Amino acid sequence: MHTMSTRRGKPRLATTLVSALYGAVLFTPCVARAHAIAGDRVFPSTMAVDDPGVGDEANLQFGHMRVPGDNGDQSVNTFDFEYDKLITSRVAVSVGGTYAMQNNPTAHGFDNFDVGLKYLLYVNEAHEFMTSVGVDAELGGTGSHAIADSFSTISPTLFAGKGFGDLPDSLAYLRPVAITGEAGPSLTTGAGQPNAFNYGVTVQYSLPYLQQHVRDIGLPQPFASIIPLVEIPLSRSQGETTGTVNPGFIWINRYGQFGVEAQIPVNRASGSHVGILVQAHIFFDDVAPATIGKPLFQ
Repeated sequence: MHTMSTRRGKPRLATTLVSALYGAVLFTPCVARAHAIAGDRVFPSTMAVDDPGVGDEANLQFGHMRVPGDNGDQSVNTFDFEYDKLITSRVAVSVGGTYAMQNNPTAHGFDNFDVGLKYLLYVNEAHEFMTSVGVDAELGGTGSHAIADSFSTISPTLFAGKGFGDLPDSLAYLRPVAITGEAGPSLTTGAGQPNAFNYGVTVQYSLPYLQQHVRDIGLPQPFASIIPLVEIPLSRSQGETTGTVNPGFIWINRYGQFGVEAQIPVNRASGSHVGILVQAHIFFDDVAPATIGKPLFQ
């Protein structure tokens, strides 16, 4: 349940946490217990634009990018972590944070910590559609003075996802396509600090879906468990749009996933070089459904 973060006058420091455990079992949506599932469609936990589902899960993510700073370009490395806990099958809370290292000027430390709440509104199994609402709060003053803002940021967000498994037979090879998106304001509590509007979209082509629900074309592992995708996270503030175009892939199975994306700035204000995101993710609701992955209230 990560959300895009906007940093006025600072590099973008994403939210998201923890883990790198994967089973050797092949990805099988029919036995998966939770995550973002609508009919035969599994929406993966994407890296820059949040998926529309709720789950008991943890995420660890590394990012590197060069961005404009007060003294010229600066290199920024981030280590993001997030843990999401199901309260009920439709409600999840999250906690997360980012450790950042930058140069020009040199600084390192934790960014402000985040807490979030997300509610699964609606799922249409037949049409592979899902939508949810959430709110994320970046708590001002909880991070390092060298990295974090002193004010808080509140971000209510709408999430949605649509798979194309309901297309006719004549378009069968487009059925693995899915689109997800999110949109919402980012409201600051600091006097004179600008607000922003964050939005983003992903386009995915699920090879597991192709193999299992369209036609088995004989892809070997690990390719049969890969979802190529493009994410486009954007933010609009003070009349300027910033963001990136992120082509990459996610390898997924029942218990977790691993992903890699490039970050291509959409303009000079968004960055000066291509960056990278690397993700490791674990689904506690499948790894330990009777213990740590169990909702607090059934």
